[in-house]
Amino acid sequence: MEEPIRDLKVRRIQADDAADVIRIQSAITKAPVTIDFWHMIEDQVRKGEDASFVAVIDGKVVGYMISYIVFGGFGLEKGAWIATLGVDPKFMGQGIGKKLAEEILAVYRTRESTISILLSAGILLTFCPFSRHSVLTEATLSISGRS
Repeated sequence: MEEPIRDLKVRRIQADDAADVIRIQSAITKAPVTIDFWHMIEDQVRKGEDASFVAVIDGKVVGYMISYIVFGGFGLEKGAWIATLGVDPKFMGQGIGKKLAEEILAVYRTRESTISILLSAGILLTFCPFSRHSVLTEATLSISGRS
């Protein structure tokens, strides 16, 4: 595993990060972005209850993870959904996605929310990060819960 980037900073997403999120999404998909990230991020900032973050290196946004709270989804009273994430292809494989996930999990852990992650294969991983025994491996695109 590569050493983490030293100058990496993670902060809450801001409305003006939408342009960078679109740039990263386009670089990943190699196609024009049709998702209305402007509206999605403005809604996140306005509500202020969801946990969404960007990763920044030398003042440039290089990754993002957007999540939101859901009620009654998948039989849960309250849960958190990681809606979308991306890392600039030039910075992939350096632990940026993991760091973003750690920040989101830390927020929801304090709120005792169940986290759901939809993998591209259509597999839904759900776990309670505040539970003593909730552990998913890095190989499943997740972070270990508290042990």
